[in-house]
Amino acid sequence: MRALVVGGGIGGLAAALALHRRGCQVQVWERAAEFAEVGAGLSLWPNAMRALDTLGLADRVRALGAVERGGGVRDRSGRWLTRTDNAEIERRHGWPLIVVHRADLLRVLVDALPAAVLRPNTELTDLAQAHGFDLIVGADGLHSTVRQLCWPDAPLTRYSGSTSWRAVTAPLAQPPTEGAATWGAGQRFGFTAMTGNRCYVFATARTAAGGRRDELRERFGDWPDPIPRLLDAVTEVVRRDLYDLPPLRTYVDGRVALLGDAAHAMTPSLGQGACQALEDAVTLAAVGLAGYDRLRLRRTQAIVRRSARLSAVSQWTWPPAVLARDVAARLTPVSATLRAMDPVLGWKPRA
Repeated sequence: MRALVVGGGIGGLAAALALHRRGCQVQVWERAAEFAEVGAGLSLWPNAMRALDTLGLADRVRALGAVERGGGVRDRSGRWLTRTDNAEIERRHGWPLIVVHRADLLRVLVDALPAAVLRPNTELTDLAQAHGFDLIVGADGLHSTVRQLCWPDAPLTRYSGSTSWRAVTAPLAQPPTEGAATWGAGQRFGFTAMTGNRCYVFATARTAAGGRRDELRERFGDWPDPIPRLLDAVTEVVRRDLYDLPPLRTYVDGRVALLGDAAHAMTPSLGQGACQALEDAVTLAAVGLAGYDRLRLRRTQAIVRRSARLSAVSQWTWPPAVLARDVAARLTPVSATLRAMDPVLGWKPRA
């Protein structure tokens, strides 16, 4: 079988590798001049590590990343609302939470593929270009050309009402020993340890689209420690407005399948965007077009809805609602949080 993967990001490269290892003749078309990832850190939960294990890459990725040993959610004053039992997550699901740089994960995927598979500076603009391919995989992101060509009546992406900032710090003399997400009114700021004494920092705020990168320091410079110290160590900031995609009726049309953001773009609240793309990739290669929708449609759209709900709650602005949210979070047992995460993290790949 000849397969064309449109888009050379994490999901596209993972799909290409999964198909290649099953004997397909694969090409990856990437419009950019090189296969590179713009971004900062990335959380790989146990479900993503299982997908990478299917590709034979989990141990290598784990060696490049940092294990998140502890964390949780704090309120605007820095007081803990809830803690995450990461050791229990590993016990339940077999893998810890791994934090890697996006560029490092992309390089692992690129290196695992034969060079002849990779076609930079190659853009799909018409399906006639894909003549001769038995399978076309649309892994070309939120504003997918493949989706526009094959799903012309699909709903348009919509601004979520929030923008995001992501960055990696320079090496710190005293990096935080555990990560945290701090919830304010209409804003949140998170950080987690990376290798080399660095931290991955991320923030979101309810605001009009098109904000400035330097807003990160303006908005969060007076938040509780260690946030000001982390901001002082940040060099380059990536700012992106957050869009989501209303649910599609199907991810498959004839010989075409969508995966990752092209199929189910979601807010980053659960840290599942790349994780779900990796699940998509190995599932498509394992079951083909016929079983792909059955296994992926309901699951991914449920996670999209869950992520959107968490995003909304964490960015409430009305003071009584913020107070009620924080009290509810403090009163929620850790065991209940772990049970709620099980359906997401407990995913297992098809043989």
